[in-house]
Amino acid sequence: MIFDVITIFPGFFSSILEHGLLKRALRGGNVQIHLHDLRDYADDRHHTVDDRPFGGGPGMIFKPEPLFRAVEALKKGSAEASFPIVLLSPQGRLLKQAVTEELAQEARVVLICGRYEGVDERIAESLATDELSIGDYVLSGGELAAAVVMEAVTRLLPGVLGNEASPVSESFEGGLLEYPQYTRPPEFRGKRVPDVLLSGDHVRIARWRRWHQLTQTHARRPEMFRALVLDAGDRALLELTEDQL
Repeated sequence: MIFDVITIFPGFFSSILEHGLLKRALRGGNVQIHLHDLRDYADDRHHTVDDRPFGGGPGMIFKPEPLFRAVEALKKGSAEASFPIVLLSPQGRLLKQAVTEELAQEARVVLICGRYEGVDERIAESLATDELSIGDYVLSGGELAAAVVMEAVTRLLPGVLGNEASPVSESFEGGLLEYPQYTRPPEFRGKRVPDVLLSGDHVRIARWRRWHQLTQTHARRPEMFRALVLDAGDRALLELTEDQL
């Protein structure tokens, strides 16, 4: 998979790409990440990419010409007929696990990192094919959001995680939060690991985990829980207390 990141701060990503999952995926050939300096696509000697908004108002916004040139250059040199062009923006649809799964099916994704007060609306209307937000808050730019998108999508690619079953049991898969996890020692400062997890009874363990996924999602993310379609087994499980498991 190829990520093309258009940014005025390509150096921002140097540390992110030298550690953890993205570094491993790059070394393993699972992904390619190309950083493109937007200023290289400006047409004046000052490499200007922003200007004041018409109608007045604070701050600066990205001009359309450099971004259109950057994306057109990527399209010209691409083997793919089409690919998503994603603008990172507070106005975008919320990044959820289902969205990362969509993007993980693509061979190439372009990420446009906004800055300042935003971008000329013609970029959103006529250039970007999608807009994504990583949450209902404002950042100084889209670089952090681009890093989040790349991490979340890359970990879904075959061969990236050491255990291919890992994504299946994580939070948000199937619309549920993850169940509680424990490791050694079995007792720490008076707190014991639940006996069921030490029992070796995999049927009971699976039941315990499913109950916790359901109850924790209901308590912590009720809007997610309301969207679930529960079968008879899940409904019966919710009638039980943890002691009855």
